[in-house]
Formats: sequence, structure tokens, C-alpha cells
Amino acid sequence: MNVLLILNDLPYGTERSYNGLRLAGSLWATPPAAPKPDKSSPSVGGPGHRLLRGRHMAEIVIVGGGVGGVVAAKRLRRSLGGGHHVTVVDRAREHLFQPSLLWVADGTRRPERLSRPLSRLNRRGVSFRVGAVQGLDLSARRVRLDDGDVPYDYLLLAPGAELRPDLLPGLAAGGRNLYTLDGAAGLNADLSRFPGGRLVVLVAAMPFKCPAAPYEAAMLLEARLRAQGIRGRSEVAVYTPEPQPMPVAGPALGAAVRGMLTSRGIDYFPGHKAVAVEQQSRTIRFETGDVARYDLLAYVPPHAAPAFVVEAGLAPAGGWVKVDPKTLATPFERVWAVGDVTGIPLANGKSLPKAGVFAEAQAEVVARNIAALVRNAAPAAEFGGEGACFVEMGDGRAGFATGNFYAMPDPIVRLKTPGRRWHWAKMLLERTWFPRWL
Repeated sequence: MNVLLILNDLPYGTERSYNGLRLAGSLWATPPAAPKPDKSSPSVGGPGHRLLRGRHMAEIVIVGGGVGGVVAAKRLRRSLGGGHHVTVVDRAREHLFQPSLLWVADGTRRPERLSRPLSRLNRRGVSFRVGAVQGLDLSARRVRLDDGDVPYDYLLLAPGAELRPDLLPGLAAGGRNLYTLDGAAGLNADLSRFPGGRLVVLVAAMPFKCPAAPYEAAMLLEARLRAQGIRGRSEVAVYTPEPQPMPVAGPALGAAVRGMLTSRGIDYFPGHKAVAVEQQSRTIRFETGDVARYDLLAYVPPHAAPAFVVEAGLAPAGGWVKVDPKTLATPFERVWAVGDVTGIPLANGKSLPKAGVFAEAQAEVVARNIAALVRNAAPAAEFGGEGACFVEMGDGRAGFATGNFYAMPDPIVRLKTPGRRWHWAKMLLERTWFPRWL
């Protein structure tokens, strides 16, 4: 069986083998060559960008210790050596490998396997500082924390999206949050004593990160009910405001995912935006006037940009940070943003999905460009909108979707034939993540 797994950690064009799996250097994170933009271009480092001259020791600050922040920090440290400072700031002390949260929910992973201390960055020459960002002074180039300020010459924002179950009345009390470790572990505990009944997966609002996650959750949990011998007296349903699964990827992929749900007897209700969850009656009310009953609720919470990026003028109220689609530069000099905190419009009017694979690829691009600027060279790296994701189906099988989201006029995304090899590939990604980055 021939399995290819794309890894951004490998140099472009190289391949290695691991237990029969072929690992290839990423085609989208680090392109071999790109046109060199003009140094004065506002898309490089913001309007009026000036290169630092002389023997100045650059202070590079990264807000966020998730995928984008960790990848950028390691790449910058490797590119620049020890002559410059790289600092990562995060209010959390642990880096969480979020792709495996659904495996915690279905009982196939222990929660303690999914996180590592961000302080490990210190061993790689990166300073890690615990702190909650209170604000950004973009004119004075300072990040205000709850215990002091951090000055910067270059700033990368990778704080992710905040999870806001409080934005839907009754949601937090009525169910389990699929996107937190406590929520996934709690759902696993609930399932272990679940006698059968109606299990609902709810997408509370759009947009949300990892577009495949609610559908993966429904299939993994359905498999769990079968394994416990209670599927025959249970129902599984998905409610979402989306018109179809993963709509930005196109109708063909949406139909394929919907077919996966149908084949497992999972009911699917698109176009259902929830307005309230009522814990006592175990019901969900929707804008359509429909009411859904549940015995066990797993939900994807509403997402929002952190308040400090809105207050700094980087994002509109209720919106996301605006960046150049190729360089990820914001309109502010020497400030970039990557990952879930950004909002990148596509040619068809939709937005680039929020997903770890994009955060990783974007972080690679920004790290290369910041390193070039520090060395007084012209930045050349660009993000091409390419990415991929696994679609876990339960029973040790998964699909693998890959494509170009910057394609015109619509993204071109294809789903590989589902099978065990893609499930193994995701397990390999999980196994290699912490050794590669932390």
C-alpha cells in the first residue's frame, strides 16, 4: 500500500520513508521560488516599511503559542541564529494538539497525550512568556500584557480564534464543547454511561475552525455507539447553519461528506442556526422555528477574534484581522497575522477556512519574510492558498481532502478515496508533531 503524507517540516522536493509511509516536503508551505516583491510594497511589512540597518538586534514577538506561533518561532530561530530575540507570548502554559481532540471524545486517546509545555521553546532558543494580552500599541511597537509591556521590532499575531459558547444562550450548560480538552474528555465520560438516546452534534455559528470537525465527530461518535452495543436504541444528528458540509470546498466535496453521514444513518440538518439551548428540557431552538430534542449534546461553539485585535484597529467589530492574502501582512508596519484570527476573502466571495494546515503554511511564509527583513534582504515567500485535511470516519478509516483554495473562480478541492491509509497518516502526523516542534 503506497501512502504519501505531506509534511511542511521536510525541505521542498525531498522524500523520506517511515514504516512504509512516504513523507514528502510540503508543496504549499515553502515554495522553492517566488517573485521578489518591491521593498517598498505595502504588502511586505506594512505601509512605508523600512529595513533595519546596522547591527541592531531585532526583537521579534509572536502572540500565540498554537500551530502558527510555534512553527514561526522555530523557523525564525533556525533562520536567524542567536543574534536576535524571538519571544512567544501566550496566556496558556501548554500547547494543545487540537486535531486529536475528537479521539479524546471517542475514547481512543488519553487527554494527557495531547499537550506539552510551551516552556520547551526555551530549550530551542525561543523565549516563552506567560501572559494575557491587554492591548497593542502599534505606534510605539509594544504588546501590553497583564504584568508589563513587551517591545517589538516585528510582530506576528497568531492568537487563534476565541471560543465563545457564551454567545449562544444556554449552550455552555447544555452540552460539551468539542473544541476544548475538558469538553472532549467530558463527552467521553458521558458516553461511557450513556444508555442510548438522541446524540446531537451542533454547529452553533459560522465561521468555525476545522470545517470537517463536526462531521468527523458525528461519525466517530456513531462508531462509538456501535462499539458499546447501543446504536440500535440511539439516534445521531448534525445541525448546522451551513448550506452543506464544508461549503467553501464546493458541492462535490459537500455531497461526498453528506453521503458518508447518510451511509451511517446520521441525520443531517443544514440551514439551522441555533438561537438558544434549553438545558432543562434538553432542546435547541432555531431561527427557522424548529426545535430539536437531545439527550446528549456535543457542540462547536461560536468563534470570535480576541478583543485586543479589534481594539487596536486590526479587525472590525465582529470580524477578523485583514491581511494581504499572499504575505499575511496587515496594514500596519511590521505587523503580520496568521491562522484562525485572520479573515481572507476568496475569489468566489467566501473566506479561506480556518484550519491548522493554513496556519502552519502561513507561519512558514511570514517567518521567512521576517528573517529576510532582519537580514536587510527582500522578502520573497508567498502563501499560495493550498492545503489539505483528514476526514475521520470511524472504524479506523479516513478520507483526505486536498486542493487549492486560491484557485479562480472557485477553490479546487478533491477528496481521496477513504481508507485505512489516511487514518494511519493522521496518526503519523500526531506522532511526529511534538518531536518536530516542541
